[in-house]
Amino acid sequence: MDPAQIRALMADQLTLSRKLRARISELEEERHAPVAVVGMGLRLPSGRADGDLDSPSAYWDFLNSEGTALSGLPEERPGLRAVYDPTPGRPGRSYVDRAGFLSDIAGFDAEFFGISTREARLLDPQQRLLLETSWEALERAGIAVRRSDRLNVGVYLGMMASEYTERMEDRADTTRIDPYYTTGGGLCFGAGRIAFVMGFSGPVVSMDTACSSSLSALHLAVRGLRAGECRYALACGSNLLLSANLMVSLCQTRALSPEGRSKSFLASADGYGRGEGVGAIALMRLDDALRERRPVLAVIRGTAVNHDGAASALTAPNGSAQQEVIRAALDDARIDPGELGWVEAHGTGTVLGDPIEIGALTGVLGEAVRARGVPLGLGSVKSRLGHLEAASGIAAVIKTVLMLHHGEIPAARDASDGELNPHIPWQELPSRVPSRKAPWPAELPRRVAGVNSFGMSGTNVHVVIEAHDHRAADGSGPAVPPVGGAELLTVSARDEQALAVLAERVRDRLRHTPEAELPSLCHTLRSGRVAFARRLAVVGTSAAELAEALERAERAVPEPGGAGDAVRSVTVRVADDAKGLDQALAALTAAFPQLADGAEQAPEDPAALLCGLLARLGLRGSPAAGAPAAGALASVHWGDDVSYPLLVSGAAEVPARFLQALAALFTAGADLRFDALCGPSARLLGDLPTYPFQHRRYWVDEPLTGVRGEAAAGGSAVPRDDLPEPHDRAAVHAYLQTLLTDVLQSPDPSDAGTSFLDAGGDSFTATVFITQVEENYRVSLSPADLPLDLPLDELCARLADDIAASADATATAGPVEVVGA
Repeated sequence: MDPAQIRALMADQLTLSRKLRARISELEEERHAPVAVVGMGLRLPSGRADGDLDSPSAYWDFLNSEGTALSGLPEERPGLRAVYDPTPGRPGRSYVDRAGFLSDIAGFDAEFFGISTREARLLDPQQRLLLETSWEALERAGIAVRRSDRLNVGVYLGMMASEYTERMEDRADTTRIDPYYTTGGGLCFGAGRIAFVMGFSGPVVSMDTACSSSLSALHLAVRGLRAGECRYALACGSNLLLSANLMVSLCQTRALSPEGRSKSFLASADGYGRGEGVGAIALMRLDDALRERRPVLAVIRGTAVNHDGAASALTAPNGSAQQEVIRAALDDARIDPGELGWVEAHGTGTVLGDPIEIGALTGVLGEAVRARGVPLGLGSVKSRLGHLEAASGIAAVIKTVLMLHHGEIPAARDASDGELNPHIPWQELPSRVPSRKAPWPAELPRRVAGVNSFGMSGTNVHVVIEAHDHRAADGSGPAVPPVGGAELLTVSARDEQALAVLAERVRDRLRHTPEAELPSLCHTLRSGRVAFARRLAVVGTSAAELAEALERAERAVPEPGGAGDAVRSVTVRVADDAKGLDQALAALTAAFPQLADGAEQAPEDPAALLCGLLARLGLRGSPAAGAPAAGALASVHWGDDVSYPLLVSGAAEVPARFLQALAALFTAGADLRFDALCGPSARLLGDLPTYPFQHRRYWVDEPLTGVRGEAAAGGSAVPRDDLPEPHDRAAVHAYLQTLLTDVLQSPDPSDAGTSFLDAGGDSFTATVFITQVEENYRVSLSPADLPLDLPLDELCARLADDIAASADATATAGPVEVVGA
């Protein structure tokens, strides 16, 4: 090999080495990629009669107020009330009569999520609450959920108990067991139902690690995002107190405080107090969130999980293992221990747990905290909400995100709580459990916090979260000021009542919206929300003008058309004015530059260009011969000669008239995608009104001991001896319709033109329906002959005809010969 070849080989090897080092660095960055919290939804107890904490702002107000969320045993929990006895130690009894109870767990908007009355009643309320909070978290992230899109969202749920289905269990009477017994209460269905209802395609995991469940779920969500398993992730936690069994068991171990309160790190600590709640946070990789201009509330820098291993007991915490998991989370976050300004501790308020947890924190953080000279803030929201068990981690994370976002530390104990636990050597870890609100320590250059959790099963989790510096992260200098032109605002809901509530909330938000924020507000409501059947759309140049227009539009809202009436395609007509069209098109593309990106320029064919722009908005359009609407250079046409100007003379008027045409198309039912209307200053806002769910009560009462003597749910609506004759088609048809209403447990008779699926039916209820028909009549039709998308009237008609024909065939055949008898 000559010198030239050697030099070439060395150069190739050097190039390859550089590529490998760059790839290794790239992989290392991906392994530690920061994850953004972009939206949050929650239902937490408030302890007040005016309702639960149902938004991040309500939770923040609660954290900055005084008192706890504890309340007495609700009337609707007769099992908990029945086992209560204030004397500790009595077998089969609970000495606790206070906890952090949610005030409304029976209310649910089943119609919104396409769930029948029958199934909604039998669903564990945790599943219902998870659907609503997940939806709200995604709306606050500006992520529009359309089932047909199959969004790449992973769902990671921490849940340790599903006690609702216990009320259907009675070994002396199994008639209460329903097809929905399995899907209504199984832990795996909590996460699975979210993905099914919303049409997600990412990983779906339900996990139970006891009290660390939701933080374990968060750990997996972060890992899934970093590995590219999903683009978005929901990390959720849920806990409800619906059965006396676990309460009795915990009281028998004396794990619970007789006062029902977790006195975290206090000298009076005597066990933990229970609580219930549900929370969901929407997550993305930080670089994706910034690219999509989503609201970044905080950044998860690192997570870690481990197990106690061979500890002194299965349920006893292990200090060494906790130190390991804290160090691992800091390493994953690439954060120095001295940078932490706050630790949201597990802090159950137990004699054993609190000192071990502080000892673990001291072992990892003590030296660095002493060296920096700034005390470490420490607290646990359990002292206010109660211990939410499987949901405690998600409640702690949401609290920590709010603290980092606001740059403030709420009080972690009340002045009347007394001394801190004297068995904890506080001097070894210079820290404070604040008794009053304070700003984040100005001496610390970064706002970083840790969230600690450990489960009774031995699973420990730690998460490191940092405040998001919008100015540094955006890297784009000062924000581009809004142009101040026309804006299109859209609002929609499934029904008129929800639309009225949402419109009122949007109007109120508009009255408090700075003009510089208006493009972002309109962009979020257009692109970050799903469009439902009841719609409003208005155009204006100021927040006040849009609020007034929205109020006028609400008073004149038209009845929604049927699914077949929605606008799916349009035609475009243009005037024979090349110069005017060129000027108008230039004004339009200048106002909406993203709309014109990628569009083929065809000035010689303005109609084709306009159709291309409409296609960017998701609408099929085609050029058509003929003159445009009066006074317009170009117009859009659909339906029975409905038309609106698309382009007009006068550059200043072009954007507003174009948006007015889109508003008309939107209210007519067109499935428009508005992302391309986003201006240079617009971003997605996270504090806008979310969907106002319209609750009905869905509840199964706890049974008495033994057989209740009630008819089985879903029993035949017509007694057997009162059945119509099989040849009386009209009477059988009416009977079948009544039976359908009964099986679906619908409060009102279903529309005969609605399909079985649209009425809330599914394969389970179809089986129940057909089984009950077959108990009374001969049926020869196969499932293929009765597809679930048939209109109810046609379904009943086919069955009635088959029942009559089967009766005729039986009569013609005569006696049946029994073979082998």
